[in-house]
Amino acid sequence: MQVIFAVLRLTNNHMPDSLPTDQRFAKGLHNLTGQDLVAAPVDMAIPLAPATRNVIPVKTLRLLGYCMFHSHRISTQSNIHKLQLQKDDIIFSGIQPTSRPHIGNYLGAIKKWIELQDTPAKLIYSAVDLHALSSAHQSPTSISSMVKELTLNLLACGLDPKRCILFQQSQIPQHAELAWILSCRTPIGWLNRMTQWKTKSRGLDNQNVLLGVLTYPTLMAADILLYKATHVPVGDDQLQHLELTRTIVKTVNNHYNCQFLTSPKEIMGDAPRVKNLRSPDQKMSKSDISALTRIELTDQPDEIRNKIKKAVTDSNSVISYDPDARPGVSNLVTLYSSFNECTIEETCKQFQDADTNQFKEALADLIISSLKPIREEAERLQKEDGYIDVVLNDGREKALEIASNNMSEIKSIVLDHSFT
Repeated sequence: MQVIFAVLRLTNNHMPDSLPTDQRFAKGLHNLTGQDLVAAPVDMAIPLAPATRNVIPVKTLRLLGYCMFHSHRISTQSNIHKLQLQKDDIIFSGIQPTSRPHIGNYLGAIKKWIELQDTPAKLIYSAVDLHALSSAHQSPTSISSMVKELTLNLLACGLDPKRCILFQQSQIPQHAELAWILSCRTPIGWLNRMTQWKTKSRGLDNQNVLLGVLTYPTLMAADILLYKATHVPVGDDQLQHLELTRTIVKTVNNHYNCQFLTSPKEIMGDAPRVKNLRSPDQKMSKSDISALTRIELTDQPDEIRNKIKKAVTDSNSVISYDPDARPGVSNLVTLYSSFNECTIEETCKQFQDADTNQFKEALADLIISSLKPIREEAERLQKEDGYIDVVLNDGREKALEIASNNMSEIKSIVLDHSFT
C-alpha cells in the first residue's frame, strides 16, 4: 500500500483567519495533492479518496506543507497533459540571474518550461533581474552578465524563442510601476508573515534588512498580474507568495470594483528539491559563495566529477534513502533517480552491492552524459555573436506590447477611482 506523508504548517499565513482549521487543513492538502480530502483533528488519521482507502498519519498539523513523499517515488513522467492547457491560457515564470543555472534549477523549473512548449498556452519567461537587486552582494556588472549567461543556458536547454517570450525584467518598466500600485493596497502585516521574509531577516537589525526583501512578493505579484497570467509554475517555497498574489487580486478588484486582475493557478513541480552538495540540510542555491555546493549546467566533466566526489555523505557506505538520518546520501540518490528517470527504490536496489565511492562514480558519469548536450549547445551559441541580444530584444518588444496595453487599463481603473 502506498502512503502519502504530509508535513503541514498550522500557522497558515495566506488563507483567511476565519476559515475553520479543518477546512484550512483540507485546502492545504488539496493544494499539495490535487485531491479533495477529508480533514480531521490533530493526531487522527486523514482518509484519502474513498477509492484508495489510504491514510495519512498526522501527529502535528502544519498547514501548507514542505514535503510530500509518495512511497519515496520520484515522478518520471510529465504531468503537463493533465493541466489541459488551452490557447487562451497564459503562463508566466521567472528566474533570478544571480549566477549560472544549476541542476536544481534544471530539474525543478527549466525542464518544466521546456515541456510547457508542447502545450497551446502562451508562454512568458523572464530573467527577473530586479529581484536580484535584493541580494546585497550583486553588482551591476555581474547582474548584466548573468542575464546573458542565464539566457544562453535556457536556450541551450531547449527553450525556443519562437514558442515563448523570453525577456529581461528590468527592460519592462511596467513591472516596477505595477509593483508600487499593488503595494499601496497590500498591508505590511501580510508581508511580515511571509516565511521567506522571516528566514532572511532573522537575527538582523533594521539597519541590515533590505526593504526589497520584504516587498519582494509584491513585485512577484506584479510580474504575474502584468501579463494576466492564468498559470504559474512554482515550487513549494514560492506557493505562499502565489497565494498572497491571489489575495492581492481579490483586494484590488474589490477596492476598485472591477475584475481586471486575473487570479492565477499554480502549476506545482513534480521534481524533488535538490540539496546543497556540501550542506545537504539546505537547498542547492545559485547565490551560494562556494561553487562546490552546486553543479552548474555548463560545468566541465572534471568539475562535475570533483564536485560529486567531494559531496558530503557519511561513514555508512551502504546506499540507502533516509533524508532525516542520511541527508547527504539521500540527496545523491535523489539526483541519480531524477537523471535516470527511475524510482528511489530502483536506484537503491541497483546499487545495493556498491559502496559510496562506486555510487558517486556512477552518479558523476550519469550527470556528465545528461548535461553533455546542454554544454555543447551552450558552447555553440556562445560562438553566435549577438544572438543572445537578438533574442532578448525580440522578447522585450513582445513583452512590452502586452505590458503597455495592460498597464494602460490598470492605470485607467486606479486613477479614475483615486480621484472620485
